[in-house]
Amino acid sequence: MKIAIMGAGAVGCYYGGLLVLGGHEVTLIARARHAEAVNLHGLRLERQDGSIYVKMRASTEAEAARGAELVLVCVKSADSAAAGAALRPFLGQETVVLSLQNGVDNAERLQGALGRTVIPTVVYVGTEMAGPGHVRHHGGGRLVLGESPASAALAEAFTRAGIPTEISNNVLGALWAKMILNCAYNAISAITRLPYGRFAQFSGTEQILRDVVTECLAVAARLRVAVPGDVSGAVRQIALTMPEQCSSTAQDLARGKPTEIDYLNGYIVRQGEALGVPVPVNRVLHTLVKMLEA
Repeated sequence: MKIAIMGAGAVGCYYGGLLVLGGHEVTLIARARHAEAVNLHGLRLERQDGSIYVKMRASTEAEAARGAELVLVCVKSADSAAAGAALRPFLGQETVVLSLQNGVDNAERLQGALGRTVIPTVVYVGTEMAGPGHVRHHGGGRLVLGESPASAALAEAFTRAGIPTEISNNVLGALWAKMILNCAYNAISAITRLPYGRFAQFSGTEQILRDVVTECLAVAARLRVAVPGDVSGAVRQIALTMPEQCSSTAQDLARGKPTEIDYLNGYIVRQGEALGVPVPVNRVLHTLVKMLEA
């Protein structure tokens, strides 16, 4: 397939690299210094088994998506509407669009900006940008796609490219399950400046994580969202499976960039206020990150 990736940060670069290795033609739409590095040297893809350079094209302009059969949108949640507006003039009638973003409402907001269906996609991967054109993988990589006429073919193509992919008939619930993981870990990692495995060792952390999960599930229940699986168990596992991972929120703060905390713990706070559900732990975590962000 001819694929464009809008917002080629750590997530977009990682999946873009795997898709190129899987035989697809990928164009990254990225910030200038990343695009320049990729065009000069290729994307440096660093994994536990070593580091390779993957040759691909990169651009700073949304027009680079012209002619793409598939577009992966990986921008920050606050940029969804702007990304959709930028892409809209260049997408063909049959172009399939996926939202690979944190939070639970990005696909809906992209649909409004693009005027077309967007497939919500849940991303379970630990990555970071280690430098211009250099992505480092810490663990995971699974995708969960919402149901659509294109989903089965996409899941097959992604799996062949080394990206484990499944299709969910409850993708909203799956998005919530992922957001709850982010609500539990992102803010604490950002506030402490520690990776998951380190801060999880401190006394009292386990109770904080339980409180975050309890509050999030209470909000989900009031919204009648069925969150699948053992969310509390999944939260406990993250520190074991990705002990060296610092959250995307921590990475953003370290680089002086705006975070997505308003779309994670902040989203829970807003919904809690609207529904009359107390969410004091999420409120504290959201407020502390906003202080650091400022």
